[in-house]
Amino acid sequence: MKYLISILCVILLSGCASKEIIPVHFTAKESISFEEYVIPYSFFPRTIELVGIGDSLTQGVGDELKREGYLGRVQTELLQYKGIEDVILTNTALRGRRSDQQLKIIKNGDIDHILRKADIIMMTMGGNDMMKVVKKDLLNLKVESFQKQQASFEKNYERILDKIRQINSEAKIVLIGLYNPLTTVTDEVSEFDDIVADWNTTIESMSLEDENACFVPIDKFFNTNENLVYHTDFFHPNSKGYKLIEKSIMSSLKDCGFIDIQKRELLF
Repeated sequence: MKYLISILCVILLSGCASKEIIPVHFTAKESISFEEYVIPYSFFPRTIELVGIGDSLTQGVGDELKREGYLGRVQTELLQYKGIEDVILTNTALRGRRSDQQLKIIKNGDIDHILRKADIIMMTMGGNDMMKVVKKDLLNLKVESFQKQQASFEKNYERILDKIRQINSEAKIVLIGLYNPLTTVTDEVSEFDDIVADWNTTIESMSLEDENACFVPIDKFFNTNENLVYHTDFFHPNSKGYKLIEKSIMSSLKDCGFIDIQKRELLF
């Protein structure tokens, strides 16, 4: 349209050469307005790089269907979204990994090339930090021991996020919370429930400091094994448990403004 208007103006001016130039006025009915058109995120086909870091929960230990735990299920779900041509999954998580070990891996630059290209990074971390206290003081567990370990965990976790942001400032980081596996042994509310809640508060507070981070609570799914969500080791989720984690992730991504579940679109 703008090219047509330009051509008309040139013709009018050319026709008025060496003659009196007659100004052209547009009435209100003849005025032309242009509305801004915003191209939706789903307009162009995209390939999403989904990266997992952390411990056994991200590795998918306990998933008897061998679908890579919650990560494989999130990958499958995202493939159904508009404009998504492919979702490439790279999972660097490892069973037994603690926050200090994850920090060392990132500081050494071992996965820089993976993090740099990531669009979405998902992480579980903290369970093995807790188990370190349990294994050390099994017969004499005290709240103070967990609080001391929590302070160390918080520093490591914060440094991990800082290092990730130095490598990739734009990726969406999904921080998945912890749960209390001891509920499979007893239904009684214990001090360990409060400890897990405190650690989850630490993780959530750090997610709130980054506009591109999102916290995902999952403890409510594992406060009992009534729905058979645990693997036979009574510590890791089974396929049903991982499906619940995937659903919580998608719901949290919606709440964080990263996706539109109704339209099935990514908003970044």
